Order: sequence, then structure tokens, then C-alpha cells
Amino acid sequence: VQLVESGGGLVQPGGSLRLSCAASGFTFGSYAMGWFRQAPGKEREFVATISWSGGTTYYADFVKGRFTISRDNAKNTVYLQMNSLKPEDTAVYYCAARSKFIISIRDDEYDYWGQGTQVTVSS
Repeated sequence: VQLVESGGGLVQPGGSLRLSCAASGFTFGSYAMGWFRQAPGKEREFVATISWSGGTTYYADFVKGRFTISRDNAKNTVYLQMNSLKPEDTAVYYCAARSKFIISIRDDEYDYWGQGTQVTVSS
């Protein structure tokens, strides 16, 4: 099983990034997917989640209206479009796979994790 994140980097406040997470080694279309993040000195926190079909999504309050999670089951990939980025969005972003169809905001309910991609928002 592999989850490989990409798309992180350095961006100015107000800018945008699109993270991708390429999955392999499991039946991607049967898994709910999530994005989490961890800032230096802080615990990992939930960002967004999407159901197996993409029909249900849920976001942390601090990203509602700015971030969008989506998935392409034909490409075994989940995305996180991040707009209007703020310095407090600086963190390592992780994608995770949950062996259930339905979403969850709890990191202990996810089975597989990627290595993470660094997002730095700074002028």
C-alpha cells in the first residue's frame, strides 16, 4: 500500500496550492479518504474528508470556504485545493485512507497514511 502526496511548497499569503495524493496497493474506490495536517509543535489535526464516491465531504471549520477536497477514482487520486492560504495553514499535510465507504474526522479511524508534503505560507 502506498499513498504519495505531492504539490506542497512555499506560497505567499492569499495564494493557492493543489495537493495530490496518489494511491496504490488497495481498492481505492472502496475507501473514504482524508487530509490531515500537523504544524510544528502541534498535534495532527483533521482538515477534510471525502466518501468513496465523492458524494459526501466534510471540512474543519478553519478551512470551510477556502479548501476543497475531491477525488478521481479512475486515477486513484485524491486532491486538496487550497485557496486564500494563511500563514497559520503552514504544516505538513498528510493524506489518509479509511477502509470504509463513509467519512470520518478521527485520525485513528484511518488505516493507511502517506509521508506528507510540506506547505509553507509566508511572505
